[in-house]
Amino acid sequence: MATPSEHVNQNLNFRRYEDGTSEWDGWDEQIFVQDTSHKCPTYIHKTPPCQGSCPSGHDIRGWLAIVRGQEKPAGEMSWQEYAFRRATDSNPFPSMMGRVCPAPCQDGCNRNEVEDFVGINSVEQYLGDYAIEHGLKYESGPDSGKKVAIVGAGPGGMAAAYQLRRMGHAVTLFEANEGLGGMMRYGIPGYRIPRDKLEAECQRIIDMGVETRLKTRVGKDVPMEQVEKEFDAVIWAVGCQNARGLPVPGWEGTPNCVGGVAFLKAFNEERMKVTAKRVVCIGGGDTSIDVVSVARRLGHIEHVNPSERPESAIVDGYVAHDSAVTAAAQGADVTLTSLFVRDKMFASEHEISDALQEGVTILDGVMPLEVILGADGRATGLKVCNCTMEGMKPIQIAGTERVIEADLIVAAIGQSGDLDGLDALNNGRGMIDSDKYYQVPGKPGHFVIGDIIRPHLLTTAIGQASICAESVDQYLQGQELGKRPKVDVHHFSLLDKLREAGLQPEDFDAAQGDLRGTASAKYAVHNFEDRSKSEVISHKDLFLGHFKYTPRNIRSEEVPTAEEVLGHFHERLQPLGEEQTIAEAKRCMSCGMCFECDNCVIFCPQDAVFRVKKGQNTTGRYVDTDYSRCIGCHICHDVCPTGYIQMGLGE
Repeated sequence: MATPSEHVNQNLNFRRYEDGTSEWDGWDEQIFVQDTSHKCPTYIHKTPPCQGSCPSGHDIRGWLAIVRGQEKPAGEMSWQEYAFRRATDSNPFPSMMGRVCPAPCQDGCNRNEVEDFVGINSVEQYLGDYAIEHGLKYESGPDSGKKVAIVGAGPGGMAAAYQLRRMGHAVTLFEANEGLGGMMRYGIPGYRIPRDKLEAECQRIIDMGVETRLKTRVGKDVPMEQVEKEFDAVIWAVGCQNARGLPVPGWEGTPNCVGGVAFLKAFNEERMKVTAKRVVCIGGGDTSIDVVSVARRLGHIEHVNPSERPESAIVDGYVAHDSAVTAAAQGADVTLTSLFVRDKMFASEHEISDALQEGVTILDGVMPLEVILGADGRATGLKVCNCTMEGMKPIQIAGTERVIEADLIVAAIGQSGDLDGLDALNNGRGMIDSDKYYQVPGKPGHFVIGDIIRPHLLTTAIGQASICAESVDQYLQGQELGKRPKVDVHHFSLLDKLREAGLQPEDFDAAQGDLRGTASAKYAVHNFEDRSKSEVISHKDLFLGHFKYTPRNIRSEEVPTAEEVLGHFHERLQPLGEEQTIAEAKRCMSCGMCFECDNCVIFCPQDAVFRVKKGQNTTGRYVDTDYSRCIGCHICHDVCPTGYIQMGLGE
């Protein structure tokens, strides 16, 4: 989380050591320093915490370095396209994820230790929108002759198709709905995900040569056995389309008690155009926030035919509401209940604040007890009470029972899979098991990703798709699946960067003899160690005193008030402009990678640290050390803002 606001306006002054500090805190620290005091600098590449926190494994530091102008594209490519290409190595939906990802990367950002996180999502949104506006496309790899079926065209399935086409494998997407995008299309309202931009990002993947079979459900319209025969491998990305019912008396079979996923699907398919007068949603996560925000926007009509009640439109296949009914819509009273108190709710803090501004009543620390039924069998209210939480178990507080009146009750407390016709994959809990390579255990050639393993974020499914695609590629080549790195993300490769710049090391000639002690041979990258696959760098390894207080460039939001919300479907997040985007990227502290500040060169008392000659330098190879001059004083390490320099040579 960001540093509290009362601290951000102070003049910040970070120091490694306070005045008067002359003794080490413990004998172990003293031994460690004594052991390294004579050593010389080595350049250590580590993974930044933003990337380590990102479920899709974005090389965030890398594309922020491009946006800020530090890392330059080769040839005539614009910096925007170069950054877009780097970002989409892991995530082919930057415009979408820049808008709706809850951004665990920002929670993990080391800049929080200075004043506030870097607005990573806002930069990503800019790059995604730029790519759409300028018609940037993806390229497919050379044809491998292998065919892969992907069942489900949500974010995970589409991302897997993208990665597999880059590898050259033919891909066919099976999708039960008539549109692509899964939960991005059917589970998130258009004012959060603009449909034109969703269409563009999906189409860019289809244009890579992906075949689609829409309105085709495997297990119902096409037998699973037929898919197995037609394709060399299958990826199951079917998601979780069924909402969990409320486990209280009166819920089961009550017509105006519905699931959050079905509610949002009916809205996003434009079948439900109005809702009920009094809506109660049980949840506390992002889905429940979308439900109550949509309900406030739709409103209700005072006199409604029984056949036009909202729960009728929510049932798949029902004829949609007539558009004319929206003209008579009035505001709806909408209440959200959550077992957890507000600061422990799963929804993002700003989403909760927006819902409150829009006029939603939030009752936190409240548990449902019973659905109250009328004489006609319809729900008339929800009986609740206050509660405390012991882990994930609610404990009722006696004497706090009351009834919230309701005409529609929506449960958004979780989702489950629908594996009808796919019994061979069902693990008995309505889900599909997976190993660490995203293989289905005991079923060679079958792989699985996304919510059907365990419901989580959209970007989680995208990250799983990338690893799964590598597993599928190795399987199709008959290779044994290799060990995954401890920090399993899309790592920056210095060798790839050197090749891009034409600076790759020369081939090693064994006839040259044993040159393990050389510092000048051209066949090696000297004085560099890549620990990014095993270590995430902490703020404690940075020199935070280098970074001045710099306010975040914040995207404006169009959040309606309670009086304005009815019928308000304008896009909520307004993108940053180019100058703001660059300024925000410059706030990145480049944790674990040199960002060319020159501190080590300026402060070295022996002139031992020097810039690599122009034309021979690149990202990650900006400075080097003359070890005939270095005396192991540690100053370069102490003033390195990014933690890139560590004392490791000199044995």
